[in-house]
Amino acid sequence: MKAAVDHLAPRLGGLSPRYGIVLGSGLGSLVEAVEGAVRIPYSELPSFPASSVSGHAGELVIGLLNGVPVILLSGRVHYYEQGDANAMRGPIEVLKGLGVRSLILTNSAGSLREDMPPGSVMRISDHINFSGANPLIGIEGDDRFVGMTNAYDAGLADRMEAAAQKTATPLHQGVYMWFSGPSFETPAEIRMARILGADAVGMSTVPEVLIARYLGLKVAAASVITNYGAGMTGAELSHHETKDMAPIGGARLAAIIAEMIAAGGTDDE
Repeated sequence: MKAAVDHLAPRLGGLSPRYGIVLGSGLGSLVEAVEGAVRIPYSELPSFPASSVSGHAGELVIGLLNGVPVILLSGRVHYYEQGDANAMRGPIEVLKGLGVRSLILTNSAGSLREDMPPGSVMRISDHINFSGANPLIGIEGDDRFVGMTNAYDAGLADRMEAAAQKTATPLHQGVYMWFSGPSFETPAEIRMARILGADAVGMSTVPEVLIARYLGLKVAAASVITNYGAGMTGAELSHHETKDMAPIGGARLAAIIAEMIAAGGTDDE
Protein backbone atom coordinates (compact mmCIF):
# COMPACT_ATOMS: atom_id res chain seq x y z
CA MET A 1 0.00 0.00 0.00
CA LYS A 2 2.75 2.46 0.97
CA ALA A 3 4.56 1.87 -2.32
CA ALA A 4 1.41 2.75 -4.29
CA VAL A 5 0.76 5.85 -2.17
CA ASP A 6 4.36 7.00 -2.65
CA HIS A 7 4.03 6.43 -6.39
CA LEU A 8 0.77 8.36 -6.66
CA ALA A 9 1.32 11.24 -4.24
CA PRO A 10 3.55 13.25 -6.62
CA ARG A 11 0.97 12.83 -9.38
CA LEU A 12 -1.79 14.55 -7.44
CA GLY A 13 -0.51 17.85 -8.76
CA GLY A 14 -1.11 19.62 -5.49
CA LEU A 15 -4.70 18.38 -5.24
CA SER A 16 -6.10 17.11 -1.94
CA PRO A 17 -8.92 14.72 -2.91
CA ARG A 18 -11.38 13.89 -0.15
CA TYR A 19 -13.71 11.86 -2.38
CA GLY A 20 -12.98 8.48 -3.93
CA ILE A 21 -15.39 6.96 -6.45
CA VAL A 22 -15.44 3.32 -7.55
CA LEU A 23 -17.01 3.03 -10.99
CA GLY A 24 -19.02 0.03 -12.10
CA SER A 25 -20.11 -0.72 -15.66
CA GLY A 26 -21.55 2.17 -17.65
CA LEU A 27 -19.96 5.06 -15.73
CA GLY A 28 -17.39 5.97 -18.38
CA SER A 29 -19.07 9.34 -18.90
CA LEU A 30 -18.03 10.31 -15.38
CA VAL A 31 -14.38 9.70 -16.24
CA GLU A 32 -14.75 11.91 -19.30
CA ALA A 33 -16.13 14.70 -17.09
CA VAL A 34 -12.95 14.85 -14.99
CA GLU A 35 -10.94 17.99 -15.76
CA GLY A 36 -7.16 17.72 -16.06
CA ALA A 37 -7.43 13.98 -15.71
CA VAL A 38 -4.30 12.00 -14.89
CA ARG A 39 -4.95 8.37 -15.82
CA ILE A 40 -2.81 5.59 -14.40
CA PRO A 41 -3.35 1.92 -15.31
CA TYR A 42 -3.75 -0.43 -12.36
CA SER A 43 -0.91 -2.48 -13.84
CA GLU A 44 1.52 0.30 -12.87
CA LEU A 45 0.43 0.35 -9.24
CA PRO A 46 1.49 -1.99 -6.43
CA SER A 47 -1.47 -3.43 -4.46
CA PHE A 48 -3.83 -2.96 -7.44
CA PRO A 49 -5.16 -6.24 -8.86
CA ALA A 50 -6.24 -6.36 -12.50
CA SER A 51 -9.88 -7.09 -13.32
CA SER A 52 -10.67 -9.84 -15.82
CA VAL A 53 -14.21 -8.52 -16.48
CA SER A 54 -15.00 -6.85 -19.79
CA GLY A 55 -16.38 -3.35 -19.29
CA HIS A 56 -14.02 -2.53 -16.40
CA ALA A 57 -11.22 -0.23 -17.59
CA GLY A 58 -8.75 -0.88 -14.79
CA GLU A 59 -7.29 2.58 -14.29
CA LEU A 60 -7.04 5.19 -11.56
CA VAL A 61 -8.07 8.71 -12.55
CA ILE A 62 -7.08 11.87 -10.64
CA GLY A 63 -8.53 15.31 -11.40
CA LEU A 64 -11.33 17.78 -10.81
CA LEU A 65 -15.01 16.88 -11.01
CA ASN A 66 -17.07 20.07 -11.10
CA GLY A 67 -14.06 21.82 -9.61
CA VAL A 68 -13.67 19.38 -6.72
CA PRO A 69 -10.58 17.12 -6.41
CA VAL A 70 -11.48 13.44 -6.77
CA ILE A 71 -9.87 10.06 -7.32
CA LEU A 72 -11.78 7.60 -9.48
CA LEU A 73 -11.21 3.87 -9.63
CA SER A 74 -12.44 2.99 -13.10
CA GLY A 75 -13.09 -0.71 -12.70
CA ARG A 76 -12.99 -3.10 -9.75
CA VAL A 77 -12.01 -6.66 -8.96
CA HIS A 78 -14.90 -8.89 -7.92
CA TYR A 79 -15.03 -11.68 -5.37
CA TYR A 80 -15.96 -14.19 -8.07
CA GLU A 81 -12.77 -13.58 -10.08
CA GLN A 82 -10.42 -15.23 -7.57
CA GLY A 83 -12.69 -16.11 -4.63
CA ASP A 84 -11.12 -13.28 -2.62
CA ALA A 85 -13.50 -10.95 -0.76
CA ASN A 86 -10.49 -8.83 0.18
CA ALA A 87 -9.52 -8.11 -3.44
CA MET A 88 -10.24 -4.36 -3.23
CA ARG A 89 -8.52 -3.86 0.13
CA GLY A 90 -5.31 -2.52 -1.41
CA PRO A 91 -6.93 0.11 -3.67
CA ILE A 92 -9.22 1.37 -0.89
CA GLU A 93 -6.30 1.58 1.56
CA VAL A 94 -4.41 3.60 -1.06
CA LEU A 95 -7.35 6.01 -1.41
CA LYS A 96 -7.32 6.56 2.34
CA GLY A 97 -3.55 6.99 2.30
CA LEU A 98 -3.96 9.76 -0.29
CA GLY A 99 -6.43 11.63 1.93
CA VAL A 100 -9.81 10.31 0.79
CA ARG A 101 -12.44 10.41 3.54
CA SER A 102 -15.65 9.57 1.67
CA LEU A 103 -16.09 6.67 -0.73
CA ILE A 104 -18.86 6.59 -3.34
CA LEU A 105 -19.47 3.10 -4.74
CA THR A 106 -21.39 2.28 -7.91
CA ASN A 107 -22.44 -0.97 -9.55
CA SER A 108 -24.81 -2.54 -12.03
CA ALA A 109 -27.62 -4.60 -10.51
CA GLY A 110 -30.78 -6.54 -11.23
CA SER A 111 -34.10 -5.10 -10.11
CA LEU A 112 -36.55 -7.05 -7.97
CA ARG A 113 -39.26 -4.41 -8.35
CA GLU A 114 -41.55 -3.88 -11.30
CA ASP A 115 -41.55 -0.13 -10.63
CA MET A 116 -37.73 0.02 -11.01
CA PRO A 117 -37.06 -0.98 -14.63
CA PRO A 118 -33.73 -1.26 -16.48
CA GLY A 119 -32.16 2.17 -16.86
CA SER A 120 -33.19 3.22 -13.34
CA VAL A 121 -30.83 4.34 -10.58
CA MET A 122 -31.16 3.12 -6.98
CA ARG A 123 -29.44 4.62 -3.97
CA ILE A 124 -28.40 1.77 -1.70
CA SER A 125 -29.88 2.39 1.73
CA ASP A 126 -28.72 -0.92 3.23
CA HIS A 127 -27.47 -4.31 2.12
CA ILE A 128 -27.79 -8.04 2.77
CA ASN A 129 -24.58 -10.04 2.58
CA PHE A 130 -26.09 -13.25 1.24
CA SER A 131 -22.73 -14.63 0.05
CA GLY A 132 -21.49 -15.08 3.60
CA ALA A 133 -17.98 -14.03 2.56
CA ASN A 134 -16.33 -11.16 4.40
CA PRO A 135 -13.07 -9.31 3.66
CA LEU A 136 -12.44 -8.81 7.39
CA ILE A 137 -12.06 -12.53 8.05
CA GLY A 138 -8.52 -13.19 9.29
CA ILE A 139 -7.89 -9.69 10.61
CA GLU A 140 -6.81 -9.68 14.25
CA GLY A 141 -7.88 -7.28 16.97
CA ASP A 142 -11.17 -5.81 18.11
CA ASP A 143 -11.30 -3.34 15.19
CA ARG A 144 -12.53 -6.17 12.96
CA PHE A 145 -15.91 -6.09 14.74
CA VAL A 146 -17.20 -3.26 12.59
CA GLY A 147 -20.63 -1.86 13.36
CA MET A 148 -22.85 -1.71 10.29
CA THR A 149 -25.94 0.06 11.63
CA ASN A 150 -24.85 3.22 9.81
CA ALA A 151 -22.88 1.58 7.02
CA TYR A 152 -24.27 4.08 4.51
CA ASP A 153 -23.63 7.62 5.71
CA ALA A 154 -26.80 9.68 6.24
CA GLY A 155 -25.15 12.95 5.22
CA LEU A 156 -23.87 11.55 1.93
CA ALA A 157 -27.27 9.96 1.31
CA ASP A 158 -28.96 13.34 1.78
CA ARG A 159 -26.53 14.92 -0.67
CA MET A 160 -27.23 12.22 -3.24
CA GLU A 161 -30.99 12.72 -2.89
CA ALA A 162 -30.61 16.51 -3.18
CA ALA A 163 -28.41 16.11 -6.28
CA ALA A 164 -31.02 13.87 -7.89
CA GLN A 165 -33.68 16.48 -7.29
CA LYS A 166 -31.53 19.31 -8.62
CA THR A 167 -30.70 17.38 -11.80
CA ALA A 168 -34.32 16.18 -12.14
CA THR A 169 -33.08 12.59 -12.17
CA PRO A 170 -35.40 9.95 -10.70
CA LEU A 171 -33.64 8.16 -7.86
CA HIS A 172 -35.05 5.06 -6.19
CA GLN A 173 -33.74 3.77 -2.90
CA GLY A 174 -33.58 0.24 -1.58
CA VAL A 175 -31.71 -2.73 -0.18
CA TYR A 176 -28.97 -4.40 -2.22
CA MET A 177 -28.33 -8.12 -1.78
CA TRP A 178 -24.86 -9.42 -2.58
CA PHE A 179 -24.61 -12.79 -4.34
CA SER A 180 -21.15 -14.18 -5.01
CA GLY A 181 -21.61 -14.70 -8.77
CA PRO A 182 -20.41 -15.16 -11.43
CA SER A 183 -23.54 -17.12 -12.38
CA PHE A 184 -26.76 -15.15 -12.26
CA GLU A 185 -29.37 -15.92 -9.63
CA THR A 186 -32.08 -18.54 -10.20
CA PRO A 187 -35.77 -17.57 -10.22
CA ALA A 188 -36.12 -19.29 -6.83
CA GLU A 189 -33.27 -17.23 -5.41
CA ILE A 190 -34.88 -14.06 -6.72
CA ARG A 191 -38.18 -14.99 -5.05
CA MET A 192 -36.26 -15.61 -1.82
CA ALA A 193 -34.44 -12.26 -2.10
CA ARG A 194 -37.74 -10.42 -2.50
CA ILE A 195 -39.18 -12.17 0.56
CA LEU A 196 -36.09 -11.21 2.58
CA GLY A 197 -36.52 -7.55 1.70
CA ALA A 198 -34.05 -6.97 -1.12
CA ASP A 199 -34.83 -4.49 -3.89
CA ALA A 200 -31.85 -5.27 -6.14
CA VAL A 201 -29.22 -7.99 -6.50
CA GLY A 202 -25.62 -7.85 -7.61
CA MET A 203 -22.13 -9.32 -7.39
CA SER A 204 -20.01 -6.52 -5.91
CA THR A 205 -19.90 -3.48 -3.59
CA VAL A 206 -20.63 -5.11 -0.23
CA PRO A 207 -16.99 -6.19 0.35
CA GLU A 208 -15.90 -2.65 -0.47
CA VAL A 209 -18.39 -1.21 2.03
CA LEU A 210 -17.03 -3.52 4.74
CA ILE A 211 -13.43 -2.59 3.97
CA ALA A 212 -14.22 1.12 3.83
CA ARG A 213 -16.05 1.09 7.13
CA TYR A 214 -13.21 -0.88 8.74
CA LEU A 215 -10.84 1.86 7.53
CA GLY A 216 -13.09 4.60 8.89
CA LEU A 217 -14.31 6.00 5.57
CA LYS A 218 -17.81 7.32 5.03
CA VAL A 219 -19.75 5.44 2.36
CA ALA A 220 -22.48 6.15 -0.17
CA ALA A 221 -23.49 3.71 -2.89
CA ALA A 222 -25.83 3.45 -5.87
CA SER A 223 -26.85 0.84 -8.42
CA VAL A 224 -27.51 1.23 -12.11
CA ILE A 225 -30.36 -1.16 -12.90
CA THR A 226 -29.57 -3.19 -16.02
CA ASN A 227 -32.19 -5.96 -15.92
CA TYR A 228 -35.01 -7.54 -13.97
CA GLY A 229 -34.19 -10.50 -11.74
CA ALA A 230 -34.35 -14.04 -13.10
CA GLY A 231 -37.89 -15.30 -13.60
CA MET A 232 -39.52 -11.87 -13.54
CA THR A 233 -39.79 -11.59 -17.34
CA GLY A 234 -39.13 -15.14 -18.51
CA ALA A 235 -36.04 -14.03 -20.46
CA GLU A 236 -32.57 -15.44 -19.79
CA LEU A 237 -29.99 -13.06 -18.30
CA SER A 238 -26.58 -12.32 -19.79
CA HIS A 239 -23.55 -10.12 -19.23
CA HIS A 240 -24.14 -8.62 -22.69
CA GLU A 241 -27.46 -7.25 -21.43
CA THR A 242 -25.67 -5.72 -18.46
CA LYS A 243 -23.11 -4.00 -20.71
CA ASP A 244 -25.77 -2.81 -23.15
CA MET A 245 -28.06 -1.30 -20.51
CA ALA A 246 -25.45 0.05 -18.09
CA PRO A 247 -24.63 3.24 -20.05
CA ILE A 248 -28.29 4.37 -19.95
CA GLY A 249 -28.59 4.37 -16.17
CA GLY A 250 -24.87 5.16 -15.92
CA ALA A 251 -25.35 8.57 -17.55
CA ARG A 252 -28.10 9.34 -15.04
CA LEU A 253 -26.02 8.27 -12.08
CA ALA A 254 -23.02 10.21 -13.39
CA ALA A 255 -25.11 13.40 -13.42
CA ILE A 256 -26.19 12.79 -9.83
CA ILE A 257 -22.66 12.11 -8.59
CA ALA A 258 -21.19 15.13 -10.37
CA GLU A 259 -23.80 17.41 -8.76
CA MET A 260 -23.39 15.68 -5.40
CA ILE A 261 -19.64 16.30 -5.45
CA ALA A 262 -20.08 19.93 -6.54
CA ALA A 263 -22.59 20.60 -3.76
CA GLY A 264 -20.32 19.10 -1.14
CA GLY A 265 -17.24 20.97 -2.36
CA THR A 266 -14.10 20.13 -0.44
CA ASP A 267 -16.10 19.67 2.78
CA ASP A 268 -17.03 16.02 3.30
CA GLU A 269 -18.00 16.31 6.94
